[in-house]
Amino acid sequence: MTVRRVVPNVQSDAVEESREFYGLLGLEEVMNHGWIMTLASSSSPAAQVSFMSGDKTAPVTPDMSVEVDDVDAAYAVMRESGAEIVHPLQDEEWGVRRFFVRDPNGRVVNVLGHR
Repeated sequence: MTVRRVVPNVQSDAVEESREFYGLLGLEEVMNHGWIMTLASSSSPAAQVSFMSGDKTAPVTPDMSVEVDDVDAAYAVMRESGAEIVHPLQDEEWGVRRFFVRDPNGRVVNVLGHR
């Protein structure tokens, strides 16, 4: 399993303001589903931050997202380890397969792969 990117998720009701503020640092909007917006660097596209009003299909807002090349393998590893699965593995309508797991610090991690 390979990690492709790690993105902090900031829960926010100030999405427009965040876009403007982080735009001053050179980040540009690369995705916006209404409830989540991702900004990235045009010179280093994996450098990203997401702002979320809340998660569309999960009971909690994750603190970070980790994109992997094999989300099913990641899910199996986490289940076998006994880690707390906060949101089950499922396909989402916006083209990702994902699950949420709680890390040892109590943070919720959205582990995903694109379909």
